[in-house]
Amino acid sequence: MNSISAIMISQSTSPMNPARFGLPLMVWLSAGTLLLQPVRGETTTFAKLKEVPFTQVTITDTFWAPRQETNRLATIPYNLDMLEKAGNIHNFDLAATGAHSGYSGPVYMDSDLYKGLEAASYSLATHPDPALEGRLDAIIARVAAAQRPDGYLDTHFEVNAPDKRRTNLRDWHELYCAGHLFEAAVAHYQATGKRTLLDVAVRYADYIGSVFGNGPGKRMGYPGHPEIELALVKLWRVTGEHRYFDLARFFVESRGRKFFAEEHHTPLDKYDGTYWQDDVPIRDHQCINGHAVRAAYLLSGAVDVASETGDQGLLDMISRVWYNTTKRRMYITGGIGPSASNEGFTTDYDLPNLTAYQETCASVAMAMWNHRLNLLYGDGRYADLVERALYNGILAGVSLDGTRFFYANPLASTGKDHRSSWFGCACCPPNVTRTIASLGGYAYALSDHGIWVNLYVQGSVQTTLDHEPVQLDVTTDYPWNGRVIIKPLLENPATFELRLRIPGWCQNAVASVNGQSVSNPTIDRDYLVLAREWHEGDVIELNLPMPVELIAANPLVKEDLGKLAVQRGPIVYCLEACDQSVPLSAIALPDAARLTPEKRSGLLGGVVVLKGRGRVARALKWDNRLYQAVPDARRVTITAIPYYAWDNRAPGAMEVWIPVSPLAAK
Repeated sequence: MNSISAIMISQSTSPMNPARFGLPLMVWLSAGTLLLQPVRGETTTFAKLKEVPFTQVTITDTFWAPRQETNRLATIPYNLDMLEKAGNIHNFDLAATGAHSGYSGPVYMDSDLYKGLEAASYSLATHPDPALEGRLDAIIARVAAAQRPDGYLDTHFEVNAPDKRRTNLRDWHELYCAGHLFEAAVAHYQATGKRTLLDVAVRYADYIGSVFGNGPGKRMGYPGHPEIELALVKLWRVTGEHRYFDLARFFVESRGRKFFAEEHHTPLDKYDGTYWQDDVPIRDHQCINGHAVRAAYLLSGAVDVASETGDQGLLDMISRVWYNTTKRRMYITGGIGPSASNEGFTTDYDLPNLTAYQETCASVAMAMWNHRLNLLYGDGRYADLVERALYNGILAGVSLDGTRFFYANPLASTGKDHRSSWFGCACCPPNVTRTIASLGGYAYALSDHGIWVNLYVQGSVQTTLDHEPVQLDVTTDYPWNGRVIIKPLLENPATFELRLRIPGWCQNAVASVNGQSVSNPTIDRDYLVLAREWHEGDVIELNLPMPVELIAANPLVKEDLGKLAVQRGPIVYCLEACDQSVPLSAIALPDAARLTPEKRSGLLGGVVVLKGRGRVARALKWDNRLYQAVPDARRVTITAIPYYAWDNRAPGAMEVWIPVSPLAAK
């Protein structure tokens, strides 16, 4: 594009930079005019966008399409096979026959099957498969057979402890399992039109609603592991039965009443409910704490409730906690939860690398939470975090062949960390599987006036605006290249807004329509707004430059002092031992280093690697010496690969954060 007329959209370069949140956006015109867009203050205005269902999105790129195909052909069948092998499905057979022995696994085994059914249902929605559909029908029949006459359904209690229902909501996951049933039932109904699983879910939801709530004969309680809240909202939306939303609201708004202290007869002066987000009333939280997945699922449900009620106390809490999460407690990969001891949070800026827990489920939950915030507020910073989690924290959770999984995702390894074929607590495999299967649902949103593009994925989206069909065809090699071509296909000319997210990592984005640079662009909450009458044959081109960036962490993150990470576009990179000519521990990355992108179509499913020169300290001899001068470090060629792709080849060390200066070798 001609540089004389090009418009450069300038933003802060790093999502870790506090200036990313709240400073003015500046739009420079080459003629010398400086346009100051309004400063974005605290989020107060609802956008109330509608998600474009993933069933209306076709993905044909070389990045996500192959992963979705692997997910469909390898991971989903593998998940179902392992759920059978581990006993998850057999537990339902035991419950159906009234058995009281033989149960396999921990108390939450049902939930993993439900996530597997949800993932398979998403696959059926986009890729009809009679064999897979028949397999699901058979499993669902086994699930339905286990349901009690009163609607109750939880195989652990039916087999092991029929008299212990609802006696330990804090630890025994009854309501958590129910939530995943509801999500699976909604997905299966929407994919197939069959009510077989939905009827099971409705009966169980009605049972739960007869027990919990504020009405006569009902009792206090909420789940130790949040999840049912967001699931009930989904059930309400698909059935139209508002009582399910009311129950979700009850669970959200009751939380923090320290019910678990009462349930377990713990004196309040000795009770710490932090792990379960039960330490303070829901609206009083100041930071994210406790178990990471529970926290983000709870916040997702809170957004769902607050978006309907407009509860300002909930909205203020969500905003506070979001700022604390993203400015002080989030990894560069978009993952959360540094500690294995509680699978969650410790203190601000505690982000270790070698021992980083960063559970795959927590990255999924981060994407779910921020997706909801983006729909509520129409703010691109939330979609930025969805993208960051998807391309890094979530995608690392599954191997390239689709059959091995990370539960925890460290940002450094000595070579002892590897994906596993399955887990005793197998929450992560079906969670990442359902996310990849429904990926298109994160890509687009609708307002009354237009289409919002949140993810740049080659393919198309079909939707309607003002009852008129609209299709957008997208051509791009994202995330390896920032050039995006969008062509509207319309039966008739139509006037609407096309809002294109300008990612937080991007400087100097350039846009044109039909070869003409956009003049006087509007930038609204990190979206470039193109409002006009669109015609068949129009072509929008967006260029998002992707220079290699060296990222520094806040100095309060002690683990990363004197270290840099590498990022290009939305992809976080790492060094893996098998690509280097010297031990990983000896490599330094000076802040003046220059890394060059290089496409490797035959490596790791097709990636862009970064090649450059690092430094390695020369070996020193210490015989009879206490001190000595350090000689100049020698240069060494280094290769960085996307973080998500590590541990798919030879075992070895890995690092995301690399020292700036080489240590003197012994």
